[in-house]
Amino acid sequence: MKIVKIKSSQGSLGKNIGCEKGPDSILKAFFEKKAFGEKNNLEIEEVKVNPNNIDETNKNILKATGDIFLGGDHSITYSLFKGFCKKKKKVGLLIFDAHPDCAFYVKSVSHEDFVRKLVDEKYLDKRNLVYVGVRKFGKSEKDFLKSIKIVKVEDVHKNIENVKNKLSNFFKKFEKFYLSIDVDVLDPKICPGTGYLEPNGLDIKELIYLISELRKLKNLGRIDLVEVNPLKDVNKITVKNAAEIVKVLI
Repeated sequence: MKIVKIKSSQGSLGKNIGCEKGPDSILKAFFEKKAFGEKNNLEIEEVKVNPNNIDETNKNILKATGDIFLGGDHSITYSLFKGFCKKKKKVGLLIFDAHPDCAFYVKSVSHEDFVRKLVDEKYLDKRNLVYVGVRKFGKSEKDFLKSIKIVKVEDVHKNIENVKNKLSNFFKKFEKFYLSIDVDVLDPKICPGTGYLEPNGLDIKELIYLISELRKLKNLGRIDLVEVNPLKDVNKITVKNAAEIVKVLI
């Protein structure tokens, strides 16, 4: 099992500076708690980041290999997904996020537009995308989302077993699928350390349960966990919850 750190906030548009410190903080909490139990086969690597050139950083991310990637802002998923798609015929993408990240883009990819860019560049088919927890989106994103599957927070609260079954049944049909987790999918009460706080999010137990069940699918190929910002955290609650997520994922 290889965990890869991507210590970059370059795609945050200056709105979540500090999330580049997320990977180190998460792993520190992870190992302090000995959350890995008896597992001693973990490899830790790091993608080279050029703080003055996001395009170079993205090229390095594209070439990265690993199982779990710790960001960093959510724009890292753009290059990670592109690299993941190579030589695969049918790939799905599951995103846990309070925001759909499909705004109009200009040039270099950001955490607000990477999904639209993946679709426009034909790396991702909208029919193979599912969001869980989206509850805030802009006017430019509304039309884009019309044909995309979205699982609401209320759906999870109401019947998490039904949600789990639907997600598992949908994603097991792919050759491989990619799982991306933005911590702002969680409620701000248990996740204050991130850039965009949106009320009425998932509970950590709900998120842990869903990803632990999805982890059982043999075609889960690559995972990322993003947008943890230790500089905005309160009593390290976000970092600790992120460490618990990593524990489930390995």
